[in-house]
Amino acid sequence: MEEAECASRLGKNFTSPTRRGFPNVPFMPSTFHKTGALRQETLLLPARVEDYVGPDNMARAIEAFVASLDLVKLKFCHAVRVAGAGQPPYHPSDLLKLYLYGYLNQIRSSRRLEREAGRNVELMWLLRGLLPGYRTIANFRRDNVVPLKQVSRDFVMLLRGLDLLGGEIVAIDGAFFDGNASKGSIVTRARLEEQVAAVEREIAQYTAALDANDAAEASQPEAERHSHANVAGKLAALIAKREAASADLAKLAASGQTQLSRTDDDARLLSKNGQSVAGYNVQLAVDAKHKLIVAAETVNDGNDTGQLHAMAAAACEALGVETLQAVADSGYFNGEALKACEDTGIEPFVPEPRRGTQAEKAGRFGLEAFSYDAEADEYVCPQGKKLRRQNGYKTDATGKRRIRYVSRRSDCKTCPLRAACLSEKADRRGIERWEHEEVIERHRARMAAHGAPMMQRRKALVEHPFGTLKCRAGYRQFLMRGFAKVRGELALMVLCYNFTRLLNIIGLEKLIAWLAAQYFLAVFYLLREVLTVAPGVLNECYLAGGKSQPIGDKPLPRHTTARSGMCFAT
Repeated sequence: MEEAECASRLGKNFTSPTRRGFPNVPFMPSTFHKTGALRQETLLLPARVEDYVGPDNMARAIEAFVASLDLVKLKFCHAVRVAGAGQPPYHPSDLLKLYLYGYLNQIRSSRRLEREAGRNVELMWLLRGLLPGYRTIANFRRDNVVPLKQVSRDFVMLLRGLDLLGGEIVAIDGAFFDGNASKGSIVTRARLEEQVAAVEREIAQYTAALDANDAAEASQPEAERHSHANVAGKLAALIAKREAASADLAKLAASGQTQLSRTDDDARLLSKNGQSVAGYNVQLAVDAKHKLIVAAETVNDGNDTGQLHAMAAAACEALGVETLQAVADSGYFNGEALKACEDTGIEPFVPEPRRGTQAEKAGRFGLEAFSYDAEADEYVCPQGKKLRRQNGYKTDATGKRRIRYVSRRSDCKTCPLRAACLSEKADRRGIERWEHEEVIERHRARMAAHGAPMMQRRKALVEHPFGTLKCRAGYRQFLMRGFAKVRGELALMVLCYNFTRLLNIIGLEKLIAWLAAQYFLAVFYLLREVLTVAPGVLNECYLAGGKSQPIGDKPLPRHTTARSGMCFAT
């Protein structure tokens, strides 16, 4: 007995069925493996699936969150059941729970979700034993793009209600995500033109070869001549290939785009640091308080230059603020974007990239060597001479209007620094200034005062979500095609990222309690509105029925409580 108690404390399986009743058999080994229960026993599993989903299981948070959504107001498909023939559809809440659970656990394929619904106990609990097919699952994601985006926006509102968003600083960045298209399926104008030229050369070679063979065989007897059906077939295939490439060129010219994708119309070849991706550029705006994503967008432009103001404005709208500080890397530096941010109350922090001018590359004075006098509206050169403004504007390739300032030829002719300022053929120095250059000057002053610490914060804020989305969650590639569907899938990714962050910050119990409180609060306000409106409506109905005394002046019926003030009798 003492040996059994000691063994049980050490974790030895003395109660295993293989050892029970054989404590002292000399010819049997002294140690055995642990064994499980018999499959033929009556109770293999607990009587309820509920017992497998603990109180701290994420599935309960998914259930509570989806239950708090108004799917009819969000306009999910089949949220309102319309009577008709055929089997009833699945409720969108069940399919939404299925997708949330799948994306939170790196299960995104509709076929894999179908399999998991039949073998995953947590999904059995979430779906109450429902087994939707993969087509139904895939169609839900395809047909509810707009509602999924709205659910992601509403979740940001939930984060605001929990006071988890600072609303003062957002970090903006972009990253390339693979699309549902290969690099070979995306062609450029130059590639199509090269393809057409190569096919035409091959056609010319085959045609010349056929003509030469026909001329050589003309003098031979008919019995010795060879069939050219194989060559003619290859020639026909080349002609069809040329026509297809020419049609793609015409389609590309009509669209005004620089690339054409044969698989996903909106996917593009994006290049950065010598690497190319066939997909999309994902833009994120991350709040500084808890690294939660407040705005997300998908574009097919490989350059981030034009995305600063759009993302900052979207962050302002999501956070419900009129002004904030937006920090981004040097790829977002753009004069028009900085001006647009200032005009809308956004304070940008973007390092200015160092772009050497032709003069600096040639070893001559650059723009920094000249100082601008705002009062006189003129530039001063290193030698102290003035460069005066010329009449009119000059529009550059980007559409910016620029003002030109030039020096006097007499000043430059006798200047001792002429060799360090002018080229051999030039007789005076000219400088071009953007008409809103003061915006960039204010930005430079702001970056000089506060730029370094803001850049340090940027690295810690916005790099974290991208690393989590790509590496931990596995969202490296979109499964959908087209801008509308890809943006809906991105909304689902962002929702799951924020959902996981929220549970890590406040915990599951607090989230469920807050959702329950919001539900009962909404019910309370609805009931109060009903109690306010109902007496007036009932009185009108009562008087319309020929009664002279309003309901409010009559004593309450017996089945009506004075505490509630509700009347159910006419």
